[in-house]
Amino acid sequence: MVPDRGVFIVADGMGGHAAGEVASEMAVRIIARELGDISRVTNTEASDLIRHSIIRANSTIFQRTLSEQDKRGMGTTATAMVIIDDKYLIGQVGDSRAYLLRDGTLVQLTKDHSYVQEQVDAGYLSPEEARTHPYSNVITRCVGANVDVTPDVYSGTLRVGDVYLLASDGLTGMIEDEDLMGLMERVREPQRLADELVDEANRRGGLDNVTVIVIRVDGTRDATHGE
Repeated sequence: MVPDRGVFIVADGMGGHAAGEVASEMAVRIIARELGDISRVTNTEASDLIRHSIIRANSTIFQRTLSEQDKRGMGTTATAMVIIDDKYLIGQVGDSRAYLLRDGTLVQLTKDHSYVQEQVDAGYLSPEEARTHPYSNVITRCVGANVDVTPDVYSGTLRVGDVYLLASDGLTGMIEDEDLMGLMERVREPQRLADELVDEANRRGGLDNVTVIVIRVDGTRDATHGE
């Protein structure tokens, strides 16, 4: 996370505890480095840059899995958000999510790359069934597991008062969206909200590592206030 450059990254590693930590740390470091001073580029260039940064992380991690026996099979999710003036861009691979709370409505900005999401999209599972499905933690796309990866990129316009949440499935797998929204509306200070979200996930069982970033928009050069 490099907040002074408007760069925020969540990466949730897999492939065994030690290897997962290596993969997620590598992804954050490489993506942050590749993004550089992203505030100096156009929106189109920034979209290409965030996509390229995740692809570069994938290539580097994959090469390490080939050269180190104990790193075979490691990988990581990656959800990276950048803020440029009054715009946001999100690059995503895996099931770490980005949400936006705006005007009392919570919207999931990203779509999980997961088995159950594919089943929901195909009409075989309802969103409610997907949450409790035994394969709910199986992802279909991650950074580092294969020679190639295709990140999804999302974009939008900031508004003053927006609250953005980036989180691993250790949070979203434990707390329903309705409860997430309730906490996000009740607690406005970002660090306190992040702490309370982690605590709540742990109170509900804490079955996985919980990573949370909260970004509140208090003002930007061109941010709109809505209608």
